[in-house]
Amino acid sequence: MKKEILVLMLCTMVIIMPFTQSMLEGPQEVEEWFKELPYKKEKVTKLHFYFHDTTTGPSQTAYQIAESNVSNTTVTQFGRTFMFDNPLTVEPDVRSLRIGKGQGFFGAASFEEPRFLMNLNFVFTQGKYNGSTLQFLGTNPIFHRVREMSIVGGTGVFRLARGIGSAQTFFLNDTSSIVEYSLMVIHY
Repeated sequence: MKKEILVLMLCTMVIIMPFTQSMLEGPQEVEEWFKELPYKKEKVTKLHFYFHDTTTGPSQTAYQIAESNVSNTTVTQFGRTFMFDNPLTVEPDVRSLRIGKGQGFFGAASFEEPRFLMNLNFVFTQGKYNGSTLQFLGTNPIFHRVREMSIVGGTGVFRLARGIGSAQTFFLNDTSSIVEYSLMVIHY
C-alpha cells in the first residue's frame, strides 16, 4: 500500500509542478502569440507587495557569494555581492499570504554611498499571475526614501513587460529588511 501511495504522490507532483512555476505553452504556442501581437492591446497592471530579505539567522534568505579585495576597507563594502531567494507577501508580516519569490543578486557598486546593482526577478506563484515573472535591472541607493528601478522584461502574463518599480524600505535592522514594492507594468 505504501508503494502505491508513493507512486501516486510522485505522479501528482509531476503533473502539478508545471502548473505552479511555468507557463504551459511551448515554442509553437509562443510563436502564435507573437503572430497576434500587432492586434493585441497593451495593458497597465499595478502591483503592490512586500519583499523580505534576511542576511543572517535561521530564516536566512540572502547569502554572500563574493567580495572584492577592497570590500572590508570601504565604507560602502564595495564589491560585496549576495544571492537571494526572498519571500514576496501581500502584507508586511512575513506570515501573510505569499504570492511569490524575489530571486536574484545584489552587489555594492558605489564607493560614495551605499548603492546596490540589482538583478531581480519576481517569480509569482499564486493567483492570476502564477507562473509569470518580472525582471528588474538597476541601481538601488538603499538609504534613499524611495528608489526606482526599471522593469526590463517578463514572462507568462507579463510577456514583453516594461515599466517602473518603486521600492521603499518598510523595516530595516542589522539582519533583515522588508521592502515595499509598487509596480506599474505595461504588457500585452
